[in-house]
Amino acid sequence: MLRHRFGVAGLAYLPLLLFSGPLQLVPLRRCIASPTFTFSASADSTVTMKAPPVAKKVKHEMEMFGDVRIDNYYWLRDDSRTNPEVLSYLKEENAYTDYVTSGTKQFEDEIFAEIRGRIKEDDISAPVRKGPYYYYQRTLKGKEYVQHCRRLVSNAEVPPSVYDTMQTGPDYPHEHVILDENIEAQGHAYYSIGSFQVSPNNKLVAYAEDTKGDEIYTVYVIDAETRAPVGKSLVGVTSYLQWAGDEALVYITMDEIHRPDKVWLHKLGTDQLSDSCLYHEKDDMFSIDLQASESKKFLFVTSESKNTSFVFYLDVSKPEDGLIVLTPRVVGIDTAASHRGNHFFIKRRSSEFFNSELLACPMDNISATTVILPHRESVKIEDIQLFNDYLVVSEREKGLQNVTFYHLPAVGEPLESLQGGQSVDFIDPIYSVHPSESQFSSSILRFSYSSLKTPPSVYDYDMKTGTSVLKKTETVLGGFNASNYVTERKWANASDGTQIPISIVYRKNLVKLDGSDPLLLYGYGSYEVSIDPSFRASRLSLLDRGFIYAIGHIRGGGEMGRQWYENGKLLKKKNTFTDFIACAEYLIQKKYSSKEKLCIEGRSAGGLLIGSVLNMRPDLFKAAVAGVPFVDVLTTMLDPTIPLTTSEWEEWGDPRKEEFYFYMKSYSPVDNIKAQNYPDILVTAGLNDPRVMYSEPAKFVAKLRDMKIDDNVLLFKCELGAGHFSKSGRFEQLQEDAFTYAFMMKALNMIPALGSGPN
Repeated sequence: MLRHRFGVAGLAYLPLLLFSGPLQLVPLRRCIASPTFTFSASADSTVTMKAPPVAKKVKHEMEMFGDVRIDNYYWLRDDSRTNPEVLSYLKEENAYTDYVTSGTKQFEDEIFAEIRGRIKEDDISAPVRKGPYYYYQRTLKGKEYVQHCRRLVSNAEVPPSVYDTMQTGPDYPHEHVILDENIEAQGHAYYSIGSFQVSPNNKLVAYAEDTKGDEIYTVYVIDAETRAPVGKSLVGVTSYLQWAGDEALVYITMDEIHRPDKVWLHKLGTDQLSDSCLYHEKDDMFSIDLQASESKKFLFVTSESKNTSFVFYLDVSKPEDGLIVLTPRVVGIDTAASHRGNHFFIKRRSSEFFNSELLACPMDNISATTVILPHRESVKIEDIQLFNDYLVVSEREKGLQNVTFYHLPAVGEPLESLQGGQSVDFIDPIYSVHPSESQFSSSILRFSYSSLKTPPSVYDYDMKTGTSVLKKTETVLGGFNASNYVTERKWANASDGTQIPISIVYRKNLVKLDGSDPLLLYGYGSYEVSIDPSFRASRLSLLDRGFIYAIGHIRGGGEMGRQWYENGKLLKKKNTFTDFIACAEYLIQKKYSSKEKLCIEGRSAGGLLIGSVLNMRPDLFKAAVAGVPFVDVLTTMLDPTIPLTTSEWEEWGDPRKEEFYFYMKSYSPVDNIKAQNYPDILVTAGLNDPRVMYSEPAKFVAKLRDMKIDDNVLLFKCELGAGHFSKSGRFEQLQEDAFTYAFMMKALNMIPALGSGPN
């Protein structure tokens, strides 16, 4: 998967997102937008609010194509993150945010306690069977991080079944904790494991650890039973990591601009300096990806840009043979590969077959390709998953996901066009579904399912019999009942007549649908990422207070197929912003909310969306949350030394070309701040963020403070010990939800008398 500016806080998967999800105060009993700049610190005292920080101005001229831009806050960029003056300013902003929000801190804490109270803190994930073991993650009461565990399968000789259950108790195999992240995280303000890979023989584990949030990892190998370290660690690597047999690892490193560019083979017990480089991608428009085939017999290395990708394969039984070309590099052709039996399977996209087609080729004659699933204009092939006897295709049609499976001929028999595919049925009108790791030799497909009112649920589905068994549903404490909520799919008319889907959820006994309801509209709209309607327990703190929650599936995303993405990028990028405005106007017109009750949120590239629409239509919204926002688009995309810039010229355009320069300038949020009224705004950043430099939101806030003519609240919160995905602990992330919700509810004058809880 290509690295990009991605963030989907508030969504359950991804992933971010995603997602999902994914991953963010003000005077009590007094509206944030108070023009007198006072707040009630208690019920009977009013104190003058201290002035917000004012960043100094240092004139910095940038000229191109005869156009001169003045950036007075360019000095806020410090790539070393050590400049005392810059750090001092960021701390001043954080202190100001703490000061302004002190009046609602007690309410925020109530929200946090409420959100945390819905969680079953001591829990395990749905166990995944791999060979003789069940693998799963355990959470402990009061602990921020997970334990990685396994148990022996008590009847491993019996073939897998959808009815399999991991047996526990004194008469069954005991639990073994392979790795406890809570122990490893001690002494670190940030801790994240980006990859956890078990060796094919189940004896070793390799995991990638990030302790800063900068997404630069250290890989450790340990004995799965004794936890003893095996060999020396691998330093300065990405989270792309796979086993090549039981005694070697393949991993990827980055160049100085954080572009994954080299693939390495590491033999256990040797020094990292002696590792062999399998491939070096020198074109700075391309990045490297690494995947294992479901059969575990091959690794696939993909070099990819936004429009082109080509694939190498590595036989894990003969890693010394190195990488072999599977699909050639052809501009405009995207390919992804997998393996089963004596065939490679290739998903291929081109301008002609924009929603992708599926090919197969014999391993001994890779040029002899056969189209087994042809291109369809209305159905996008997103991904495939192979089994020994089945092919599972993840598709998308009319904005909804489908999972279709086909029975494959026996290994060795010819592969021809597939017929008679069967689809899995889902219960909600709008939903999110993600096939996950399954046993290649079985007929059992595992997938995760949720909707805006259905908690994440793991199913095992037997493709042979059609039997589906629920294996795990996320426990939601506190009396949650899905039947109290309504989900809807509506369509807004964009300015050019395009129909934009909107996913909506609300608690049916609380909303009036007369224009008086508060509403949070979420958007993203970039990189062909689909923000599917999924569940998040913390969101109940909004819904149970009468909020309506909506997702605008705007162009630039992938919800409606490849062309949906193409029509929201490059010189069509403004469609993303006008689509979002159209969604907001539709929701107001149809009495879901009003300008006085409408809040908006987006993260990363979704933060670009928020910044742009705030400049375009600040009158349309009451409050806005821009998380780690990509708001200094033109300056960043002109600088190839900044991470992700070169690889994203195919996403946003190359502003070294005049047409793209002026188009980008016309929507770049920092370049379009005006002397006008803006709503209440909360902006967040992470000091160590490698995807969106902290200086972008810092400059956005500084310029807004200087130019906006209203007295509405503008808050900036920069996490000094985190990166793009903010704090790493599960409760720390919930605290950010509570902070964001308190901000929005204060903006809407919805904070009740303390202790009264939701309405």
